[in-house]
Amino acid sequence: MELQTSKVRMLLDAEQKPPFLQGLLLSAQHVFAMFGATILVPLILGMPVSVALFASGIGTLIYMVSTQFKVPVYLGSSFAFIQAMAFANSQMNGDVSAAQTGVVLVGLVYVGMALLIRAIGTAWIDRLLPPIVIGPMIMVIGLGLANSAVKNAGFVEGGDIKHILVALVTFLITAFINTKAKGFLKIIPFLFGIIGGYLLAVILGLVDFMPVLQAAWFEVPHLYLPFETGGFFRRYHLYFGAETWAILPVAVV
Repeated sequence: MELQTSKVRMLLDAEQKPPFLQGLLLSAQHVFAMFGATILVPLILGMPVSVALFASGIGTLIYMVSTQFKVPVYLGSSFAFIQAMAFANSQMNGDVSAAQTGVVLVGLVYVGMALLIRAIGTAWIDRLLPPIVIGPMIMVIGLGLANSAVKNAGFVEGGDIKHILVALVTFLITAFINTKAKGFLKIIPFLFGIIGGYLLAVILGLVDFMPVLQAAWFEVPHLYLPFETGGFFRRYHLYFGAETWAILPVAVV
């Protein structure tokens, strides 16, 4: 039996800088890809979206500098914190002190783990979490999100046909570009899907432009600190009750 091998041509090398227009399109696609998930977490938790965007941007810059720009990763909001932080906020009657303190503690655990890994290396992590373990974990996470995708698309009892239509058109455009397009266009299917779905949503009257027109052009994020500073910084009190410690196990996720 003759084996057939397909040759895949690499459009951009890992360290190759794309032309300006291609870089602009790739950047726009990355912004759209990260934006929904990054703002969804604070919306679910009732926290300021501006803070999530500000913190994720600062965190990404620190990460990029630390890795010498060798790993093109955007650090967005983590869905692992949603349940624990929502529980803490509900138990504290809307007070964010427990949630904020818990997040700070998790951050300290991450810093400690990073220093430990730097001191003793990563060999033990490779033995503890080999690819045969990591692969199925990622698959399970993706399959678990499939249910949310179906519900968000409107495929539920009483769902709006307009929402379903936009979801289907967006998916079909993305799938078509990903499978049929050639060259550079093949690596920006998500951008085409977003643009096509958005234009259809505008045509169907699903887009309200008034909140955009009424929003401020510039706004300082509502930042919280555990001490009084005055100005635009808000204060939260350090709290070490059970609600706080319930967030700490998220550090191992």
